[in-house]
Amino acid sequence: MKIPLPFLVMISFVACLFAEAKQEKRPNVVVVLCDDLGYGDLACYGHPKIKTPHLDRMAKGGIRFTDFYSTAPVCSPSRVGLLTGRSPNRAGVYDWIPSGRDVHMRASEVTIPKLLKKAGYATCMSGKWHCNGKFNNPQQPQPDAAGFDHWFGTQNNASPSHENPKNFVRNGKPVGVLKGYSCQLVVDEALGWLKKQQAKTAEQPFFLYVAFHEPHEPVASPKEMVNQYDDVAKNHNQAQYFANVTNIDAAVGKLMKALKAMKLDENTLVVFTSDNGPETLLRYGPRSGRSFGVADPLRGMKLWTTEAGFRVAGIMHWPARIKAGQVSDLPVSALDFLPTFCELAETKPPKDLALDGTSFLPALEGKPLHRTKPLVWVYYNALNIRRVAMRDGDWKVLAKLNIGKYNTVHSGNADQVKGATLSDFQVFDLSQDIGEGKDLAKTNPAKLAELKERLETHYRELVEGSHVWGK
Repeated sequence: MKIPLPFLVMISFVACLFAEAKQEKRPNVVVVLCDDLGYGDLACYGHPKIKTPHLDRMAKGGIRFTDFYSTAPVCSPSRVGLLTGRSPNRAGVYDWIPSGRDVHMRASEVTIPKLLKKAGYATCMSGKWHCNGKFNNPQQPQPDAAGFDHWFGTQNNASPSHENPKNFVRNGKPVGVLKGYSCQLVVDEALGWLKKQQAKTAEQPFFLYVAFHEPHEPVASPKEMVNQYDDVAKNHNQAQYFANVTNIDAAVGKLMKALKAMKLDENTLVVFTSDNGPETLLRYGPRSGRSFGVADPLRGMKLWTTEAGFRVAGIMHWPARIKAGQVSDLPVSALDFLPTFCELAETKPPKDLALDGTSFLPALEGKPLHRTKPLVWVYYNALNIRRVAMRDGDWKVLAKLNIGKYNTVHSGNADQVKGATLSDFQVFDLSQDIGEGKDLAKTNPAKLAELKERLETHYRELVEGSHVWGK
């Protein structure tokens, strides 16, 4: 049978249209967030003993950032900043939130899941929430108020430890004691939701926020993984920590394998990172006796505004868009997630929303980001003496504040906080001095003057735009 030429041309044209539509389909987005993972805790970031084959493979198949930043050097504000694309100070979350406290991410905050849900995405959160004090309580907004269709999580840590936790809540209902380890349970929940979502509406793109509790204390790891390290670690507690990171790696491996099995991996952007740097061993006694995370070669630890406090692992994988085998030293921040994901979802945040990040898409091709403002951190409860920091290009600036430490800003201390001034500036060229060991403030006065003025401007704008509780 001879098929008419016009018919063949029409079929070819339709096929091209279908292929183009398929190619331009909006990507799925998965964010995997660790808790207290050190900059140097993964094999692909230089750890000599911890085995992370799945994350190493993810990095080789995508892009690994050497200069990736969280939005704060501590958990709650870091998560709020990630979800809102704004310094967490603007949302009034200045420090970690103990259970029962009034501080929370307000329902009025514009978040990634809200914007993507409005743009037609299905949304799911699985893991550690820590964006409020009154978890699963009608007195404060819960994950669904932030835009998640489905949520499964805890207020803060998995309790009593990562092993067999009993404090998870699913969509407002406590689930009781669970068998297994937290990161595996969190991935299983996320994949269970995803499989149902795909069976229901396979064409609908999704946003998945997977927030591990590991390797935050109290650390507990599978025995077979601990056994791998008993002969190479200093002691059993360090072996537990090493195994904890390896368990994270295994959970990520399970996630990536499932995405491939569901034929979703090609057009899914997967981002792996951490909320802040590593905890200091024994900082709060025996309860932190397994905190063997490292930030080498960075200075400081979690709760510091030096690099180790918020320079973290940053790995991205997206076969349809990211060329494999890349290592980038372009500064990228979790503040950049919201504007980037909006661009991918073909939507826009409100015009009057003061964002602190920018799209990171150029960085995926080795091109510099277009930042209208530098990255600025103001952490009033920092352990180091210079509590204000700025990253601007290759330059890092630290400054002292002339006020005491605070874990929040309220009507009783707002005037003092807003009247605080910066002093005793330090300047570092991170392209030459990643460990912040050589202060150039005295030897390069012109650069000091330039950066000092820039920090003063953006510090003042941030302070004036920060939420005050009780007003």
